[in-house]
Amino acid sequence: MTTESTYPVVDYLIDTFGNWLKHRRELSEIRQMDRTDFDRIAGDLRISTGDLDRLVHQGPHAADELPQLLKALGIDKERLAQTEPMLLRDMERVCSLCDQKRQCDRDLAAGTSAEHFEEYCLNAPTIEGLGQPAKQ
Repeated sequence: MTTESTYPVVDYLIDTFGNWLKHRRELSEIRQMDRTDFDRIAGDLRISTGDLDRLVHQGPHAADELPQLLKALGIDKERLAQTEPMLLRDMERVCSLCDQKRQCDRDLAAGTSAEHFEEYCLNAPTIEGLGQPAKQ
């Protein structure tokens, strides 16, 4: 007997709703947190409380574009994580706070990220600093 669903759209909707509920619960937990604890967590992470608040609201998938972009540019994310873990963490933070998600997602889907990311990506200077060739 197979465990594969015959209703993939329904499964997708259930998963999406479940993820939304989980995120709402996490937001509720954060709202109940003492301001001193919230400030301490932001300090531990070396980010502002405003950025921490935005990151929490963005949810756990806010930087999903970064690994895809790195792959499109031929950058090994695992190697970067080993050699420059703090740099990668900062790139993830920048990606999470980005306001250009739609453009990035379109370029990733179209396979044109390598040609266009420098026009809008706030991580472009960092990527260029990694020795990646500039846009041709």
